[in-house]
Parts: sequence; C-alpha cells; structure tokens
Amino acid sequence: MKVKFLDKNVRNKFWIYFSVISGILSFILLFNIVPDDYKVCLNYIGYTAFVLLFIIYLIIWYRANNLMDINFDIDGSNVNIKCGDLFLENGLKTIPFNEYFDTEVDDKIISNKSLNGIYINRFFKNKVHELDSFIVDNSDDSDIIDSQCSRPQGGKRVKFKLSTIIVYDDFIITAFSKFDEHNRATLTMPEYIEFLINFWDRVNRIYAQKNVSVPIFGSGITRIKEHKNISDEDLLKIMLWTFRLSEMKFKYPAKLSIIVHEDKIGQINLFALKSIELGF
Repeated sequence: MKVKFLDKNVRNKFWIYFSVISGILSFILLFNIVPDDYKVCLNYIGYTAFVLLFIIYLIIWYRANNLMDINFDIDGSNVNIKCGDLFLENGLKTIPFNEYFDTEVDDKIISNKSLNGIYINRFFKNKVHELDSFIVDNSDDSDIIDSQCSRPQGGKRVKFKLSTIIVYDDFIITAFSKFDEHNRATLTMPEYIEFLINFWDRVNRIYAQKNVSVPIFGSGITRIKEHKNISDEDLLKIMLWTFRLSEMKFKYPAKLSIIVHEDKIGQINLFALKSIELGF
C-alpha cells in the first residue's frame, strides 16, 4: 500500500468527520435532549458512533490508496493529474523528444517503448520523412544551437535548445533531453528545472485556450544526473512547483492535465499531493 494505515494525511481528513460526529454527540449529552425513557439507548449510540467512525477511517484509507484523479487550482489555473493514455486526451498532447528531434526508432537512438517512439510508430509509420520535413520547415533559427554536430553513433546533426516546441496538428513535440556521445538521454537537475520553466512559458504563447496534456517529464529512460533514484512523485512535485513559478496561466475552460501511465500510478501518492495543495 502506498498510503500507510496511520498516514498523517488520512488521520487529518478523518479528524474532520470525527469532530462533526463527536460534536453532535456532545451536544446531545450536554443539553440532555434525550427523553428519560430513551437514555438507555445512549450506550448503543456510542457504540454505533465508534463503529461508524472506524468504517469512515477505512473508507478514507481505501480511497487514498486507489485515487486515480485529482484537481488543483494553481494561481487560477485548473491542473488535473490522472491515470490514463496521453494519446486519448483532448486538446494539445505533448511528446518529449531529444535535443536533435531524432525520429529513427531503432532501439538505439529512439526506443520503441518510449513515448516519442510510440508516437512516431503510430502516426508516421513508413512516412517519417513527413515529420522530419515538418520539423525543418517549422523550426525557428533562434532555437538552433548547432547545425553541424558530430554524432559518431548516428542521428540528426542539428541541435536545438531545450524546451523548443513545434506544434504538429494536435501534438506539441518538444526538445526535452540531451544526448551524450553514446546516445543516452541525460539531464542535470538545473537543466530539468530550466526546461520546465521555459516549456511552460512557451506553451503559454501557443496553447490558444486549448487543453494541454503532458506526461511526467523524466519518467521514462531519461537519466537525471546525480539523482538516479528520484521518483516519479518527486518529478511530479517539481513540475507543479515550476508551473507555479512560470507565467503560464490557463484561462477557463482550458486546463493542464498531467497524465500518469497506468504502470506508474501505483508508485505515486496522489492523496498526499492533494493534501499539500496549498503548499504549491
């Protein structure tokens, strides 16, 4: 169980119900409103209240462990975190690429199991040249760091700034990770935070009041240097923190959705995140 039985947040929520029920019982006893003929029932009322409170506690604990969907209000923006399939979301869906916008899905440069690998195989099977041409035609020269990079292990040679975004139909493809000399996706923590803040600000300019869905950035094969054991829940907290720091503001009815893969949802304590909402 990701939420322990005596979890602090479970107890805090339980105390709300406890206060209401105990307040009602105290009122009954204090003002002696029970007729004398029925005072013998007070003991049974006490036992019933105890059982009811125990059942309420179990329900809170069970729901905390099975929570799949929560909503936040962050400075006026509606933020939704939920378990689901990114590709089935409405509005703009974000696919993280590396800094070269590589499109060769060969399990060497891009893994078939990665989000951008799935995206390319699903929408550009046998026609990846269309995506390559679109990236070239719609990229901004100011986002290009180097147009002639040496890559002995293969791949494209044009390197883009992290957080560069290109909108293709209802997808946002973004330069998220750096590639080392062995084509391994890496980022330092300062680079990760800088990417997020810049990404939110770029999305703010192009979302056109559409819903925007993103994955947990860094949840896949990207390595965060010196933080190899960082959890998806920690990454999620960083995403929410940087969103609040950025200038990104979703105007109603548009919202930001952070989509958690079903294989990962069991590792993330959404109940705890919701409980500390005011801290973001």
